[in-house]
Amino acid sequence: MSTVFFSVNMSLDGYIAPDGMDIEHANDPSYRDWLARWMGLQAWTFRQQFFRENLRLGDGGETGRDNDLLERTYTRTGATILGKRMFDGGEQFWPEEAPFHTPVFVLTTQLRPPWPRPGGTVFHFVNDGIHSALRQAHSAAAGRDVRIGGGAETIGQFLNAGLVDEFTISITPVLLGDGIRLLNQVDPRRVALEINDVSHSPLVSHLHYRVTDTGERSPASRTAARSEF
Repeated sequence: MSTVFFSVNMSLDGYIAPDGMDIEHANDPSYRDWLARWMGLQAWTFRQQFFRENLRLGDGGETGRDNDLLERTYTRTGATILGKRMFDGGEQFWPEEAPFHTPVFVLTTQLRPPWPRPGGTVFHFVNDGIHSALRQAHSAAAGRDVRIGGGAETIGQFLNAGLVDEFTISITPVLLGDGIRLLNQVDPRRVALEINDVSHSPLVSHLHYRVTDTGERSPASRTAARSEF
């Protein structure tokens, strides 16, 4: 069975995005402030060779441990699941050749046919919940892993349902002061963690965790939650 995972950047004070994103008012000063803070959070990724090549940002970029992590995350992923808000933001700013190059399943109430993009990305719009999205993603991944791409609410739904196997949080040395917290949606009675690995560079620290079971969620119930996949 393929692994279900997520990988996100987080500020030192615990936020994965600043407050106040409003893509409909991209020329407002408040949006420019949001973008500057978000770019500070993501800065280490934009410096990596693999990331620059994948988004067609030009030649050059750094190689090393951080670059290897981004490349491994990409190569292991056979399908991605996104929440509707995450998709809406990306749809406006991804290049025509979206950076996934695999099937992507968007959780939404919107009825919409599949949307193929150059380079192999096809967006599928799922109207019947996370379990349906995961079944479809497992099938499409063809033995590779399934990535929960975000945002925080979507990640929380999968964690609470016992459907995540492991994850990586990359801590950047910035303070946002406010914003979207990753784990506010998570029920601590249903999720327990083990440290799998810790790595770092001068730019960022990567914390790798395995998801285990608590007394509220037995190994048997976790197995049952995933058995249909």
